[in-house]
Amino acid sequence: MRFTLSWLKEHLDTQASLQEITDKLTQLGLVVDKVENKADVLAPFTICEIVDIEEHPNADRLKVCTVNTGKDVLQIVCGGINARKGLKTVLARPGDVIPSSGQVLKVGKVRDVDSFGMLCSAEELLLAEESEGILEVDPSAPVGEVYAKWMKLDDPVIEIEITPNRGDCLGVYGIARDLAATGIGTLKPLKKESVKGKYPCFVSIQLDPEACDHFTARLIKGVKNGPSPDWLQRKLIEIGLRPISALVDITNYYTIDRSRPLHVFDADKLKGNLNIRLSKKGETFDALDGKTYTLDEGMSVITDDSGVISLGGIMGGASTGCDENTTNVLLEAGLFEPILTAITGRTLGIHSDARFRFERSGADPEYTLLGLEAGTQMILDLCGGDVSEVIQVGKAPNYRKHLEFRPERVATLGGANVSFSKIKTILTSLGFESKGNDLELNIYTPSWRPDIEQEADMVEEILRVEGYDSIPSVPYSERPEGKPLSPLQERRFVIRDRLSGRGLVEATTWSFISQKDADQFGGIPESLSILNPISQDMAVMRPSILPNLLKAVEYNQNRGFDSIGLFEVGPQFQDPTPNGQSMMATGVRAGAFTPGNWKEKKRNVDLYDAKADALAILEMNAQLDRSAPGWYHPGRSGCFKLGNQILGYFGELHPSILRAFDVKGPAVAFEIFIDRIPLPKKKTTAKPKLTLSPYQAVERDFAFVVGKDVLAEAVIKAVQKADTQLIESIGLFDVFELPEDKKSLGIRIRLQPKDHTLSEEEIQSFSQKIISTVSQATGGVLRQ
Repeated sequence: MRFTLSWLKEHLDTQASLQEITDKLTQLGLVVDKVENKADVLAPFTICEIVDIEEHPNADRLKVCTVNTGKDVLQIVCGGINARKGLKTVLARPGDVIPSSGQVLKVGKVRDVDSFGMLCSAEELLLAEESEGILEVDPSAPVGEVYAKWMKLDDPVIEIEITPNRGDCLGVYGIARDLAATGIGTLKPLKKESVKGKYPCFVSIQLDPEACDHFTARLIKGVKNGPSPDWLQRKLIEIGLRPISALVDITNYYTIDRSRPLHVFDADKLKGNLNIRLSKKGETFDALDGKTYTLDEGMSVITDDSGVISLGGIMGGASTGCDENTTNVLLEAGLFEPILTAITGRTLGIHSDARFRFERSGADPEYTLLGLEAGTQMILDLCGGDVSEVIQVGKAPNYRKHLEFRPERVATLGGANVSFSKIKTILTSLGFESKGNDLELNIYTPSWRPDIEQEADMVEEILRVEGYDSIPSVPYSERPEGKPLSPLQERRFVIRDRLSGRGLVEATTWSFISQKDADQFGGIPESLSILNPISQDMAVMRPSILPNLLKAVEYNQNRGFDSIGLFEVGPQFQDPTPNGQSMMATGVRAGAFTPGNWKEKKRNVDLYDAKADALAILEMNAQLDRSAPGWYHPGRSGCFKLGNQILGYFGELHPSILRAFDVKGPAVAFEIFIDRIPLPKKKTTAKPKLTLSPYQAVERDFAFVVGKDVLAEAVIKAVQKADTQLIESIGLFDVFELPEDKKSLGIRIRLQPKDHTLSEEEIQSFSQKIISTVSQATGGVLRQ
């Protein structure tokens, strides 16, 4: 939201400095993004007069001007088509920086003729998007005066950030109202215009309440639509809007000044009566931006007999637009539903000042008719004409709410001591009605604040006006002792420490992703779609943390990072039920695991790195199978289980996933369900007795031929069952592919007797037992 200081002071009577005003805006939650002052940029440029002019000897389109600067006389070569003797214009001297190009002006020769400056155009000074010729200054302007000062361009432009709930501050008047509540100035009352119609309006209007709540309009005949006056053009230019014509500029003025969008139709171009309804799928609309849009079903449109002539609350149509030949207009002011306006604008990709306000409930529902009256009066003042009676259809919704508010909650909830009289003063200044005593107030919210819903909102209103710096600092010693962490909370910190210790960097990402990304990871039910998302990239709750981490990987790879390891501990969502949220530890590695140096070669990440990361979290011997979901590589991934309970997944990511997220492979990932990991048994201080065997340990190697789909884990588990007491360790040391869909698994077993040394016969007997157990469990045979 942009506005000038002078525009603000049209509604706020104040002697406060610019710095004091910007500080108060930030205090109010209307954070000042930047302050621009064109006078600072244009300070070097002064008014001069061309006292003589000659044709350039070496160029037909150039002229050699003799210029009086007020201090001296300069020779300047100029190509402006309007340069002439006696013209007052704007001078740039050598050393000045030209705003449009950022170049420093130097003395130079133009076609062998010396030039000691430059005569500027409006475009070069960023005072217009385009211009023909050099600036023409009023003949009464004093030579030598700073142009910006003489033109009163020394008016700071303030740009503030507006949160989605503060649509009431999308008008300069609303900002002034908030500032007045702080005591920095006095709010000037608005003049309530009421223009009496001289004749009935010939246009009838039908309204579908689902398309628009309240719609007002009136006919104005005999207008003259030329350029708007200088004061209005200057207001719009200073905040970055382009003046178009008096009629259009008036509607833009009220959009910015009162957050009340208006629209004018050329009444002579209307075909029959108006119908405000929901669109039908496939209807087309030629907009004022020069584009043709194909509409979906259910968009708010204004139609006549020719079809769609306006998108309600967003943009008017080319077929009924006003131009210099317009003499009769239909002025309208409507109240369009916020969510429907937002969905329509996002679907069609149309951005407009009207849409920006309607989708944030920025238009006061009780000001619709008053806004029409104010717009009517300005049209009569600037364009003339005769007005008809007002047509109204529909009814403004009642956004006012009744709340019970305990003034003590400012201290108990907000932490600040604000007197009861000050609370009443603040609420009244903000437009709230209050009745009651210092124990309880009955609050009636203003029509322009639909975001106020509960007692906590009232506390926030009082605190932001009073100032958050009024909340005293409380030393830690006065704070109650914190509760100890639960085992699950403590586990999350432990997981973060372990993954960080393995070289992964923690990331924190949004819990929202796009529908397209969600579909890549199992999809999401419609019940987890966001009703009014900030953007389509955050339209649904995430079914997995991986999409956000993959986007972070792509971001880093695009900036030259080759070895990337990220993890996040947070929720993912399956359904809206209480059990539909899972706390996850999810990580991604991409590129090189070790970058390589003189001592060792570069090694890329593989599935065993992801498995090791996952096992660092699990700290248990979980079952393992290959039932990983579809976003993993089917032959290079696995699933951890405890009985039928899935504990997590790991492995290489599927090539299609890498392509979808533009990630350069190899890339591996893991996902662990933290809440499903069994809690460890209660720790005791007593350590188990250390028992060491004095007898010789024995190692034996076995090579089993099994089917290629048999997991090594199945063979190891079968061996373990042979004798859990005697076997100290089992390890896989070799995998060898064989013909006929077979493979050889090399297993190394360490036997540790505890009461005697094993004889050769016992070892052979035990070996046969292992061979038999593996054969029964997996069908494997000893390799010959």
